[in-house]
Amino acid sequence: MSTNKSCCNNQEATDETSTELVSEQSCCGNIVEENNAITEKENENSCCSNQKEANNISSELENDQIRHAVRENYKKYALSSDGNESCCGSKADVSLQFGYSIEDLASIPAGANLGLGCGNPQAIADLKTGEVVVDLGSGGGFDCFLAAKQVGETGKVIGVDMTPEMISKARSNANKGNFTNVEFRLGEIENLPVANDVVDVIMSNCVINLSPNKGQVFKEAFRILKNDGRLAISDIVLTNNLPEHIRKDIAMYSGCISGASPINELEKLLENAGFVDIKIEPKDESREFIKDWAPGTKIEDYIISSTIQARKRV
Repeated sequence: MSTNKSCCNNQEATDETSTELVSEQSCCGNIVEENNAITEKENENSCCSNQKEANNISSELENDQIRHAVRENYKKYALSSDGNESCCGSKADVSLQFGYSIEDLASIPAGANLGLGCGNPQAIADLKTGEVVVDLGSGGGFDCFLAAKQVGETGKVIGVDMTPEMISKARSNANKGNFTNVEFRLGEIENLPVANDVVDVIMSNCVINLSPNKGQVFKEAFRILKNDGRLAISDIVLTNNLPEHIRKDIAMYSGCISGASPINELEKLLENAGFVDIKIEPKDESREFIKDWAPGTKIEDYIISSTIQARKRV
């Protein structure tokens, strides 16, 4: 009897040991599987992170290339003579098409009107004496000098441009015209060299379409405006999808064509920046001068000049 009990006890001990080993192996197997799953997830996250980082770098490089092309294009205009011809014909004639008056043209220094806009933001700005105005992409200073007359000596106008040659040209024009309430600052409209909450009105004439990061432009505009400050912008908007060869043409981008955005996209960007009372109105008559920007391309079927208004309210 004792021999049988001993045998049974040994068998039970063996079975328990076997069960423990199986459980241990099963436990280790689960741990290994979990560790493998974690490693795979980490690799996947690392891959996604690397891809996202690569996409961001690629996007920044592309944005820098766009800015360089735009800067080089407008550098040429800044260094050109102060003649009467623009890229699209007589500067005076083109500006009259944009909505400026003969009196406007006669009141500014020679060389300030480069004929590069697509409308007249003065018409919607409703400027008042004593206001502080910022012009995004101020060029030779044309709109700044007109605004300076409206805000008077108690007001101030700040022109911002990313092309050093344009800043030099505008400052020279200010000296010629004895404008003491206007200054010009070098900077990108995505990173404005202006303090928070100090501006009453932001104007811009056919410049925001040139930015590869329009959302950031509107965020910066919101930052520098006072509460209840307003936007008064003339710019190009997209009405139909551009043909691929035009959309990818960097010369078309720096020519205020392929960087245009649809109205609904601009409205969303303005909303995201915090603006209210957004109003974007296309100007059908602008097709008459837009068709001369790229003859033979029917570009007037794809883009149109519009006024863009909005208000900061916090």
